[in-house]
Amino acid sequence: MIGNILSPTHLLLVLAVALIVLGPKRLPEVGRGLGSAIRDFKGSLSGADLTDERPALESLSDPERAPVASPPDPSAASRPEDAGAR
Repeated sequence: MIGNILSPTHLLLVLAVALIVLGPKRLPEVGRGLGSAIRDFKGSLSGADLTDERPALESLSDPERAPVASPPDPSAASRPEDAGAR
């Protein structure tokens, strides 16, 4: 049954309808977008995108680049309204 759907006549009919609906200028753009989406999807399934995330993770593990917390404000601890709330 699937072989019947993918016959050359059906594929030409689908291409003709896409050409009429999208037009000759937009059809190559849509084809490129669809191809890159399929490529990205296959890459994410195979795990090829893990190499792209490594530099971000390495910068977080580097102690020289780690964010430093600022010291607490000493004047905030001596406010009278804060002392009564504790």
